[in-house]
Amino acid sequence: MSLELEIGIVRPNLALLGNEVDLKTFAFVLMPFDENFLDIYKFGIQETAKAAGVRAERVDEQLYSETILERIYRQIDSCDFIIADLTGKNPNVFYEVGYAHAKGKLCTLLTQSADDIPFDLKHHRHIIYDGSISKLKELLFIEIDWLKSEINRKKQQPLSIELKNSYGELFVNDYSARSEITLIFDMQNQSSTKAVEIESMYLHTNKSWRFKQDGRDCESTKLDSEEKIRHFIAPPLQRVSRGAWAQIKIEGSKSVWDKWSGTELKKKYTHSGTIVFEVFTSEGSFKENIELSIDSEEIPF
Repeated sequence: MSLELEIGIVRPNLALLGNEVDLKTFAFVLMPFDENFLDIYKFGIQETAKAAGVRAERVDEQLYSETILERIYRQIDSCDFIIADLTGKNPNVFYEVGYAHAKGKLCTLLTQSADDIPFDLKHHRHIIYDGSISKLKELLFIEIDWLKSEINRKKQQPLSIELKNSYGELFVNDYSARSEITLIFDMQNQSSTKAVEIESMYLHTNKSWRFKQDGRDCESTKLDSEEKIRHFIAPPLQRVSRGAWAQIKIEGSKSVWDKWSGTELKKKYTHSGTIVFEVFTSEGSFKENIELSIDSEEIPF
């Protein structure tokens, strides 16, 4: 999701705000260690984060005894969210962003040019700042405000649902091709005081998908949007005690090609975008937006 369309906003007085905040929220910054990025980091990212009540740091500013890669892993694990500048397509930054996504971290991507964000990352939240530090400060302040509210929302939810693993496969015959994906979610009771009763669970997707759980079809119904449907998901537990954990595994299928479509059969199909997990519990209902990017291709044996 690009934030380029945010206009008509009131710009905060960054200098004043930065002196009045308690910087408890930690953003770990991933970007090339290059002098060309120094002002972008110091004035565009770090100063803006401070004004928004966030401590933003790069690994090269820290003291540590482990290897730099171990330190980066630990900081990604412990931070509240990630800010990553993909300008120049630095391979180290891409690798670290991939690790952060695998750990389920909130990530905001920055770039001076849209060309530096690959197709399979374009559905993630991103800011295109065109080399302008003033534009970066304006848009990043809005984004950090959203990130902080999202963190608070997650802390208040009775359950957390995160995508643990996903993979796809392509099945092809002479007449058609079908993509199949497997999604594995971790569900955990984050509350320190109470158990949670699950009343129902639904997965919102594009209408072209069909899902199964434990070999049985998931019933589905249309949403308000003609392009969206919701699939009933059987809860793995009816009552989730505090600290308890469970896993949800579902399998989706979608037709991606047939010989009468007039299109060319591809060797690989990429499915990317946002799905919604909707959960109704004894402590209230909530929706978890989950970003996906899955490749389906034939297994070569």
